[in-house]
Amino acid sequence: MRICSLIPGATEVVAALDLVDRLVGISHECDFPASVRHVPVMIEPMVGKDGGSGGEIDRQVKELVASGQRLYQLDEDAFCRARPDLILTQDLCHVCSVTPDQLTRAIDSLQHRPDMLTLSPTTLDGMIHDIERIAEAAGVLAKGRVLAQELRHRVNRVRAETSRTPLRPRVVCLEWLDPLYVAGHWVPEMVALAGGHDVLGSQDTPSHETTWPAVEAARPDVILVMPCGYSVERTVAELRHAGPTADAWRRACRQSPDLYVVDAASFFSRPGPRLVDGLELLAAILHPATDYPLDPAKAVKLETATLTAGCTS
Repeated sequence: MRICSLIPGATEVVAALDLVDRLVGISHECDFPASVRHVPVMIEPMVGKDGGSGGEIDRQVKELVASGQRLYQLDEDAFCRARPDLILTQDLCHVCSVTPDQLTRAIDSLQHRPDMLTLSPTTLDGMIHDIERIAEAAGVLAKGRVLAQELRHRVNRVRAETSRTPLRPRVVCLEWLDPLYVAGHWVPEMVALAGGHDVLGSQDTPSHETTWPAVEAARPDVILVMPCGYSVERTVAELRHAGPTADAWRRACRQSPDLYVVDAASFFSRPGPRLVDGLELLAAILHPATDYPLDPAKAVKLETATLTAGCTS
């Protein structure tokens, strides 16, 4: 079976099922594990190709959407050459990847019609169920059930550990920096399972725009900074050059709550197996059992000094 995975979370599932050798196409964001990086890329983003700040990316997205233009371009020639038997795509976020309607023309041009599996999980359980759906479509359902069982066991272990503590810190999760967005879908659920209370986000609902006054009024004990698709390094770099909003971040560091930057790209943005790693990371942040330091590649505690280090703005 020849598999074309157009979303990074699904590509990670394919790899976890030991099916990398069946991949014939991936998206531009499919970078984990390293074994998939040789697979032809089928998607070109129309925004953020040269980096840019979160504010610039947000502006580009809104301009393209307002003018009815697409945010991603499918390489139809490469897609046809790949001759996929199974296409994995999504219909959850039109800002994140190619959606099924964009594939219609390319699929119609193929000599044989492939199966298409559309994934739209909004919860952890939905993500784990999608693993079984992918495995069934790829003909390895038994492997998928084993992986799903392992992930559910880890989720249940975190739930059991955090349920023992009566302390549930108030948490705000910020999915974008300019403008500020509150994380939705599975993130509030992850916070609850990790022993916290998400005071601005709602489980199983989309992310939404917010403001600094709303964040401050929520009186969070912990602020988690997790811009969609960003690493810790990229987020810290953007915060250091946040222009007019930099003062708000420095004020949050001074007043505050504990402020952490986490690796959103790996552990929070993509509905795949590593969301469970993100859950375990959240539990370690909200209820640290020891003084063992966090892995700085996964999360760092944000201090005023961090924001001013190397800052020229």
